[in-house]
Amino acid sequence: MAEPDFSKLSRPIQPMLDRVGEALENRGLMTAYRSRPPYQQNDYLAWIARAKRPETKEKRLAQMLEELERGDVYMKMDWKKISKKE
Repeated sequence: MAEPDFSKLSRPIQPMLDRVGEALENRGLMTAYRSRPPYQQNDYLAWIARAKRPETKEKRLAQMLEELERGDVYMKMDWKKISKKE
């Protein structure tokens, strides 16, 4: 899978926290995460990192994982992957 192009994002690029990367790997969701558009990947990371309390970080991480498992939700909103035509 090609690396995502974050160059067009207007928000600061967020680093992946170790805990997030581990959770994605453990649940087998890294491919699902990487298949999301760069803005979604970045927004999820920023949203999790902004939480002040550890409980909130875990709750947000759990929501992200559940949404990636479902595949049709982004931040509690319906989302459908648009495939690029060749």
